[in-house]
Amino acid sequence: MASSSSRKYETRKRVPDPQNAALLVIDMQNHFSSMAKPILNEAITTIDLCRRASIPVFFSRQNHKSQNDHGMLEEWWNGDLILDGTTDSEIIPEIHRHVIGPDEIVEKNTYSAFQNTRLQEKLEKIGVKEVIVIGVMTNLCCETTARDAFIKGYRVFFSTDATATVNEELHEATLMNLAYGFAYLVDCDTLRRGLSTTLSTC
Repeated sequence: MASSSSRKYETRKRVPDPQNAALLVIDMQNHFSSMAKPILNEAITTIDLCRRASIPVFFSRQNHKSQNDHGMLEEWWNGDLILDGTTDSEIIPEIHRHVIGPDEIVEKNTYSAFQNTRLQEKLEKIGVKEVIVIGVMTNLCCETTARDAFIKGYRVFFSTDATATVNEELHEATLMNLAYGFAYLVDCDTLRRGLSTTLSTC
């Protein structure tokens, strides 16, 4: 949830347009379960709200298939990598049951869900111009994906209550940075009200 620190940078207000938006659910995997579990209800609520508004949903999954696809991550995290085929690499069951088909899953091997993936191609194919970002970790994969989306020309909406990381300080730092220069901040309540209003006027 956004605090007073991030709210002072939240000078722009907007809600997603269901006709142009997609939801990106970032790395809700067993490896990150300690961070993902506390926001499960909010993440599932956001997914359900988007499904009801006919907003397409994509789920990213961080994993490494070889010794040559991890770039700086191995050095930075002292070899603590998520290897393909392990339990850690799997999407947590409570989220996985919301995946409709394999086309919704984006396999990635770095922080951004756009880097070395077909995500942008998939979004362009269905005419997406806006993305909503939820998941973990707020300050790493979620933030990098949000910044990357902004640079690529997407309007970005970033969840304050359906994202999480190791502590509140890092979470708030991301919210402040994104509100200042990259993304509209949203939460479950604003999405519920905003999507309902948008759909009722269509």
